[in-house]
Amino acid sequence: MKKLIITLMACLPALAYAAGGNNEHVVSADIDLHDKTSLQNGARVFMESCMGCHSAQYQRYQRVAEDVGFSVDEMTAMIHTDAKIGDLMVSSMPQAEAAKWFGAAPPDLTMIARVRGSDWVYSYLTTFYKDESRPFGVNNLVFPSVGMPHVLQSYQGTPVLQEDGSIVAAGGSMSDAEYKKLALDLTNFLTYSAEPIRTTREAMGVWVLGFLAIFFVIAYLLKREYWRDVH
Repeated sequence: MKKLIITLMACLPALAYAAGGNNEHVVSADIDLHDKTSLQNGARVFMESCMGCHSAQYQRYQRVAEDVGFSVDEMTAMIHTDAKIGDLMVSSMPQAEAAKWFGAAPPDLTMIARVRGSDWVYSYLTTFYKDESRPFGVNNLVFPSVGMPHVLQSYQGTPVLQEDGSIVAAGGSMSDAEYKKLALDLTNFLTYSAEPIRTTREAMGVWVLGFLAIFFVIAYLLKREYWRDVH
């Protein structure tokens, strides 16, 4: 029961974040939780570009380092607060001040990929577009009236919504393909973060199914042996 309550509490901020949205523009994300290079790059982007406002407070730096393949020194170098390697990944931004700046406190992102889905997260990251009517000058196709800035704009450039519904960006440090790869890496990391044991669970499932298959054969042969005299 205690674990269930903790899980529900972890989901609440993400559920609030997921209150609005538009599935019309959601596209498929090619997630690969076995791609350690992608997970490492996603973790770097998250810590450099997202943790200024958002937390992943149900993850620990050390657990992330062990899972994605960072050394303790590499992970420690990416921590830009006074947090220790064994601490939870909590943003240093005061929530009260953040609520004043953005209209609502930035949600914890530990479970966002579990609540919304990896496809939605990837699509959200790739569908910001310039909108001067919004407080931060951008809007989002899958989350209309978004209340946050486009923190990855320096990579993508200024995204402009075209008449055909596509988005064309210019002035960023990355090409369109490079930016989409960065967005995919970040999505990959958030998908891992939502369920760190997923790859272990899936691998264990294969062994369990194999065991059940072998056990079924043994049980069937025993049944035939036990009932041989009856029939």
